[in-house]
Amino acid sequence: MRAFVRCERGAAAGEMALLLPLLILMVFGAVEMGYYFYNQHQVVKGVRDGARFAARQSFVDINCTAGYTLPSATETAIKEVTRTGQPSGGTTRVFGWVNSNVTVAVNCPTTALRTGIYRDEPNAPVVTVSARVNFPSLFHGLGFLTNSYELYATQQAAVMGI
Repeated sequence: MRAFVRCERGAAAGEMALLLPLLILMVFGAVEMGYYFYNQHQVVKGVRDGARFAARQSFVDINCTAGYTLPSATETAIKEVTRTGQPSGGTTRVFGWVNSNVTVAVNCPTTALRTGIYRDEPNAPVVTVSARVNFPSLFHGLGFLTNSYELYATQQAAVMGI
């Protein structure tokens, strides 16, 4: 029995069996975290592209006149650019991202800017594009992140009327 207790031939295999679950958890956790940051970057990039696209719309489409409403075709195009990178649609940047996750708002500042490209406009309109997208977890968050976790981004741009 003493020889059996002193034997160290299986020590490395025993230690590996104890550490392997922790190592696997760390590897999958690192992959999940990288995927989270990638998706967050895609949402930020999409919102930035959508705001830039909205800023290049004409003053006919986006302005600060009384009774103004954003035309639905323009709003849809802004949402499509935000979500897919193309005004006519395409592959979404993040799995499960739909147009209803994107909000487009036009703000009209109270102080009028009357110089440069805004000299003939009553106010310089500012477009705010926001997005809230459910995070599509790869491994269901390894038990830590649930499907209710959201990626969020917002961006503003002044309309240039080009």
